[in-house]
Amino acid sequence: MNVKSIEKEGSKAKVVVEVEAELLESGKQKAYLKARKNIMVPGFRKGKCPRQMIEAMYGADVFTEDGINEIFPEVYAGTVLKEENLKPVGMPTVVDMQFPEAGGVELTVETELYPEVTLGDYKGLEIPKAEATVSDDEIAAELNRMAENVARVTTVERAAKDGDIAVIDFEGFDNGVSFDGGKGEDYELELGSHSFVPGFEEQVVGMSAGEEKDLDITFPENYHKELAGKPVVFHVKVKEVKEKVIPEQDDEFVKDVSEFETLDELKADIKSRFLKEKEDSIQSALENAVLEKAAANMTADIPDCMIAEEVDRQMERFGYQLQMNGMSLKQYSEMMGGNLDALRDSMKGMAEAKVKQMVLLDAVAEAEKVEVTADDIAEEYKKLADSYKMDEEKVKQMLSEDDIKGNLESRKAAKLIVDAAVAVAPVEEKAEEAAESKDAE
Repeated sequence: MNVKSIEKEGSKAKVVVEVEAELLESGKQKAYLKARKNIMVPGFRKGKCPRQMIEAMYGADVFTEDGINEIFPEVYAGTVLKEENLKPVGMPTVVDMQFPEAGGVELTVETELYPEVTLGDYKGLEIPKAEATVSDDEIAAELNRMAENVARVTTVERAAKDGDIAVIDFEGFDNGVSFDGGKGEDYELELGSHSFVPGFEEQVVGMSAGEEKDLDITFPENYHKELAGKPVVFHVKVKEVKEKVIPEQDDEFVKDVSEFETLDELKADIKSRFLKEKEDSIQSALENAVLEKAAANMTADIPDCMIAEEVDRQMERFGYQLQMNGMSLKQYSEMMGGNLDALRDSMKGMAEAKVKQMVLLDAVAEAEKVEVTADDIAEEYKKLADSYKMDEEKVKQMLSEDDIKGNLESRKAAKLIVDAAVAVAPVEEKAEEAAESKDAE
């Protein structure tokens, strides 16, 4: 085998490789041995017809294409990639085949390459960082939520109002015909929760136990395609009205909902927890912003196939999340009008950003000569095993050392960029400080 020429343009490469006759012949023989078991020729038992006979009947090149497919991995990985030190991404494509008189075959292969990167500034980047604060209103809202969770429910003999629970039977009709999914019995509807179609709960408010009523409802335009934008009628019967009795927020309440003794202690704990969550969120946002800025400063021609592969991964993760909630990707697609292409398109921006960051971190790891030791890899295997509660050997079967090494290099590169960043006050905070300073003058 011999690489005749390589033409690079941006993230693409066109490689012409010469394959000697002997190697091509070995591929054709492999193709024949695989195919003969399915070939029937009069006068021969199935799978026993000689190759020469088959070629005489169907043409001398009958096994050529399959033969090239047999040897292509060796040609591509063993010669094109290894000897020429190319880093391809995606699947290669054979775009042309020429058969010289001397024998063998000349293959023209197109492939997309891992992008060449020119790093811009990635150290000392200035990134706005907000200050984490927790307001009294946020603490009050959390206390209200906790009180709601332990509220008692009692039946009342009055008209339903917002915040009540109405126990209802209902059935929806489209032009007088009951439709699928529009019927329920003994359903406990919290009024004001907005869990039903807009306009439904509002019309139940004011109804009393034993009362029946027809509700005129128009479904939203973005609802299920069969009912989107349609006017329907729901027949509703209120069977019971329940009132939530929310406990007073005092020390006794605190003992019921927490391990603390006093309301002040609980408030302090809520503030501490919220502050930690906000600090973590702000730090995560800062880290993402730093990496985005560093990625924006680099120059790299990102191949389309890398973005497409990342979209595939995002679709797979999204499908898994839907599955965890009892819905398939197909069902979601039907609910959204059956257009998965639109869903894929919506993911492209995020996918491109992720790929750019991955390419950035690879380049920084190389530029900074980031090292990952055998101890680092061993520790990471242990962490993963502990995290997923799996046997360490099982984790090793799932993830190679190269996978672990690559992930650790990227993480170390990311930490290097983030640690070198300079946090500054957001623009609005600077403006406020300037205004205060002017007023003081």
